[in-house]
Amino acid sequence: MAGLDRRIPIKVLSRNGDQRERAIVLGPMFILLALFGTALFATRAAATQEPLHAVVVSDGDFEIRDYPPLTIAEVTVRASRNDAAYAGFRKLAGYIFGGNAEKLKIEMTAPVIEARGGGGEAEEGWTIRFVMPQGSTVAKLPRPDDPAIRMRETPATRYAVLRYSGLAGDATVEAKTEELNAFLRRRGLEPAGPPLLAFYDPPWTLWFMRRNEILIPVR
Repeated sequence: MAGLDRRIPIKVLSRNGDQRERAIVLGPMFILLALFGTALFATRAAATQEPLHAVVVSDGDFEIRDYPPLTIAEVTVRASRNDAAYAGFRKLAGYIFGGNAEKLKIEMTAPVIEARGGGGEAEEGWTIRFVMPQGSTVAKLPRPDDPAIRMRETPATRYAVLRYSGLAGDATVEAKTEELNAFLRRRGLEPAGPPLLAFYDPPWTLWFMRRNEILIPVR
């Protein structure tokens, strides 16, 4: 099992205060425990509610899906994507865990969605979205305590979707978005809006077990 060892670079301080990079080795037992923990979480995550949709076309990692109207909670954060995702998730999690007028706990769903900008005067930064559980409407949901959170309903939309695993750094997201755009061109489809980034797993999920998606609305 020696082939399972992985070297992870870390920053350490020397006695004189300088930073130096060293590597720690993750042995096979650590990796097996991580796999076991991820598998346990995946069993629970499998029951997490996702938005209902109809698959119109399936072609390998590509799909065309029809989504019904959805109710979402969203917040726009003027920051880099990583910082906005962290801050936005924290705000929205606060809302569904009781940070609302009725102190009501709302079921967590997947995925967490990221969109560049926010429309109107909020063109900078990123908008982070939670889809509310099936059957929810803005009228039925409690008002958020945080005034930055917006509640709204989206219309029925057709999306072209590319699914991929692994880490979702900026370079990967850019490459996968271009891959999806190439799929649209091959099929003669026209984008009807900017891409959305969808993430289905918590950050501690092992990279090769993650489910990520790019979604582009199409006409």
